[in-house]
Amino acid sequence: MPDILLTTLNAKYPHTAFGLRYLHANLGELRPAAEILEFDIHHRPVDVVEALLAREPRIIGLGIYIWNVTQSTQVVSLLKRLRPGIRVVLGGPEVSHETEGQPIVALADHVITGEADLAFADLCRRILAGDPPAERILAASLPELSRLAFPYDGYTPEDLAHRVVYLEASRGCPFSCEFCLSSLDVPVRQFPLEPFLAELQRLMDRGLTRFKFVDRTFNLNLQTSRALLRYFLERHVEGRFYHFEMIPDRLPSELREIIARFPAGSVQFEVGIQTFHPLSSQLISRRQSLPRLEENLRFLRAETGVHVHADLIVGLPGEDLESFGRGFDRLLGLQPQEIQVGILKRLRGTPIIRHDSEWGMVYSPDPPYEVLQTRLIPFGEMQRMRRFARYWDLVGNSGNFPRSAPLIWAGGESPFASFLRFSDWLFLQVRRTDQISLVRLAALLFRYLTEVRGRVPAEAAEGVLADYARGGHTDTPGFLAPYLPEAQLPGPGLPRKPRLPRRQARHQVGPPPGSPG
Repeated sequence: MPDILLTTLNAKYPHTAFGLRYLHANLGELRPAAEILEFDIHHRPVDVVEALLAREPRIIGLGIYIWNVTQSTQVVSLLKRLRPGIRVVLGGPEVSHETEGQPIVALADHVITGEADLAFADLCRRILAGDPPAERILAASLPELSRLAFPYDGYTPEDLAHRVVYLEASRGCPFSCEFCLSSLDVPVRQFPLEPFLAELQRLMDRGLTRFKFVDRTFNLNLQTSRALLRYFLERHVEGRFYHFEMIPDRLPSELREIIARFPAGSVQFEVGIQTFHPLSSQLISRRQSLPRLEENLRFLRAETGVHVHADLIVGLPGEDLESFGRGFDRLLGLQPQEIQVGILKRLRGTPIIRHDSEWGMVYSPDPPYEVLQTRLIPFGEMQRMRRFARYWDLVGNSGNFPRSAPLIWAGGESPFASFLRFSDWLFLQVRRTDQISLVRLAALLFRYLTEVRGRVPAEAAEGVLADYARGGHTDTPGFLAPYLPEAQLPGPGLPRKPRLPRRQARHQVGPPPGSPG
């Protein structure tokens, strides 16, 4: 039985706890006495506690995040009721700031704020030696990355084959965007390159095919980003997939030449644009060159096979729906494969709260602390945008409707305004934003195109059926049959490379997302 049990509740089963693996790898001589036991938020807290207590640990280290703090609070409460002698140690971004008044903090024995890679091991040594510190809140000093043991051997064969494997070549962010916790991590620090490349090779040798980097600014250090891309390109085999977060206005020629050589769909860039509104950018201290950003996105879409996932945020101070809509249309015109529309969150420790009074920012008191209304976007309109974001993900981002979705806004109208009307209509039909089957969604889209937008039924039916076939379906839905000459599938479905992630694979065939086909 382990003396030390590291645990957390992931958002979903496919996710892995990157932080726990760092803690475990850096326990030194205590590592043989420690285990990792992961759950997800769909597990009942009482069942989590049962599994933890069955291991009879002396110390339980628990990772706390916005997605699991509610359930984790219940877990810690049960642990302290049943086994008050077990030392419960918390860490993670949710308990690294504004600890005062947090119920879960009051329940725990110790809380380590900041990067706890080395501090957790020091605390465990003291507890196991019978000399625990008197302080409950312990601030970890920033670890020197060259001192850290890499965590990648902690990924199991099951993780490598079926779950998301996270990696990082750096920590921190050079920018000061007020809504983001990464802006507090100064300066940006790099892991030693050669040892890190050796870790990558070991993962490749073990069969890993999907590499997801969590670096906030992958392309900040050109030497490192160039070396990593070259390393992957020289060893690329069919089916490997690489995900990076990039600074959108920084893509020099040294990187462009390498990026353009990757096969289509094998690289994904998450591009955090967040807003095109100058006032909002100024208010949240976000610095970016919009002309360079746009030129870089045009290059990625026109001259590379990179899958572009771009982010926009609703509810920033200074921005109303009209200006957000203009930004959305501007971004859609640059044709990224996906636009993630996110609702602003008030993360603990971020300075975004300084705008609360002037801009009427009202946030939910419960995780994930999303904004409920602002001076410029009342609650009812913010609710519309929550539905817009979800329906856009189902229809615009999923890759399931590349031919038929653009018919919603075809004819020169604003895509944002057109899709918002569709979103309003769709909600009236289904009264929910989840658990809508693909067939039902396709039927509703066809109804909207023909009954509300006045599209020619035969043309709309052909587009919806072609999209339906992309998912591998070989039948013809009954609602389309009356409008098709022979009620047959129009040719083969999407030719996939099945080892690529399905969502990215669906974007590899078809017209650009901003055109009606």
